[in-house]
Amino acid sequence: MSLADYYRVLGLRTGASFSDIKASYRRLARRWHPDINPSDQNAKDKFIRITEAYRELLRIVPPDEADLTPPISEPETSEVSSSAGAPVQRNVQPEPRKPPQVQVNPDLSQQDQQLKQQFYEQLQELFKTQKFPRAIALVEGLAQRMPKDSEVRQWQAITYQRWGRHLIRQNQVEKAKIYLKKALRTDPRNKSLQLEVKHDFESLEKKA
Repeated sequence: MSLADYYRVLGLRTGASFSDIKASYRRLARRWHPDINPSDQNAKDKFIRITEAYRELLRIVPPDEADLTPPISEPETSEVSSSAGAPVQRNVQPEPRKPPQVQVNPDLSQQDQQLKQQFYEQLQELFKTQKFPRAIALVEGLAQRMPKDSEVRQWQAITYQRWGRHLIRQNQVEKAKIYLKKALRTDPRNKSLQLEVKHDFESLEKKA
């Protein structure tokens, strides 16, 4: 699934806040959890999809803004029977998580599509480590190479907004305003982003 698909699975628009993501996941998980829908394969499949979407969306949220612990823990051990019949613990290695796939842009060459995927994965890591200036440099370079890619434009706007929010915490008010405004200009049709920026400006007013 692409990044946009993960948002759609949770019934959200691209760029939704973490609190919205968490609330939507909890609501859907309660509805489709296998314990509530025994013997319902459709419910099980939906629960797997929404859990996958939730976990992947966590990867683009800075760690200081979200609890990155997945709500459904993976079992680290399992019980097997010994020859004497007593259970013994055996380590179970979780399967490596595949990075989310970005949207395929038919106007891009295969090389540029691969580059876009690589840049997206790098951007997630920069978000996690709060290296926002590097994230901005990365996404601005990608936007120059792919100026008509709407998904890249969304990433660029979200990066500006995340950096602006970080600057608010650092009490760099004027600089924060600059980047929050840049976020709105970069992706003016993103309603979820507009709401996030509105909350950020409200935080600025409280600091004034």
